[in-house]
Amino acid sequence: MGRDTVDAVQGLTAAFGPDRVAVSRLGFGGATAGLTNYIEAYDAAAPDTRATMLAALRHAVDQGVTYFDTAPGYGDGLAEAIFGEALQGAPVFLATKVPLSAAGDVRRSLEASLRRLRRDRVDLLQLHGTSYGPDQEAVVLRPGGMLEELVQLKDAGLVGMTGFTSEDNNAAVYRFIASGGFDAMQICYNVLHQHPYDSTRPFGSLIEAKRRGMATVAMRTATSGVFQRWLRMVNPADTFDYTPALIQFVLSNPMVDVALVGMRDVATVAANVRTWRDVAGRVDFAAVQGRYVAG
Repeated sequence: MGRDTVDAVQGLTAAFGPDRVAVSRLGFGGATAGLTNYIEAYDAAAPDTRATMLAALRHAVDQGVTYFDTAPGYGDGLAEAIFGEALQGAPVFLATKVPLSAAGDVRRSLEASLRRLRRDRVDLLQLHGTSYGPDQEAVVLRPGGMLEELVQLKDAGLVGMTGFTSEDNNAAVYRFIASGGFDAMQICYNVLHQHPYDSTRPFGSLIEAKRRGMATVAMRTATSGVFQRWLRMVNPADTFDYTPALIQFVLSNPMVDVALVGMRDVATVAANVRTWRDVAGRVDFAAVQGRYVAG
């Protein structure tokens, strides 16, 4: 077997989207690159932090990470510029986003992203949303709306796949899935926020997306520091690092193709790569949900 086949068998890669592109199941999230003081004290624009971030991105490539996700909203284009510099010429799967405010002019937003990313196309272009109310949903799905704009860019060869991101699991998410126009969904999913997947029913947007053949990406894999802050409140000594367990929880879900993790330095990349490659550390979801002991 070739390396790609071996990695797929071992659960290290996923066949992503309608074209079943092989991507690493560990994804490099871009918010930590461009947002100042995101999660912890951090100056995104400082030269020394930029150098550290560039090294982290390049180390991730060297270690076999192939999925990279960013957005123009992460530092007003700063994260895209950093990704563009670090990943120039690298054979990776690159995803970015377009804000809902760009409705009617999605192409211009994409062209600005492409300049920062130093590319002539992106593998995935996603609507950058949090929770879609009726007005936002209409902007996306109405005739001539943002979904149609995404599809036009895909037809023009500037975009490989279309997608949307959401922190929510509300009705709009299910209508986006049912529309048939999106190739991928990026959703908030982790050990604290399990609303997109309930295996005991079964129910959730991750299940519906997979039924439609969509690619699935989990964001906030390590809970964006929420789980860790809670633990420090109940265990002030902070005696244990739960990050590997948090990542393994998401990677253990068969409905998740890629688990995004924000990383800012080589040491963090190395630690998360070890977790990703530790397939023995995956958990049995059926066992996790069990309530009764066989007697």
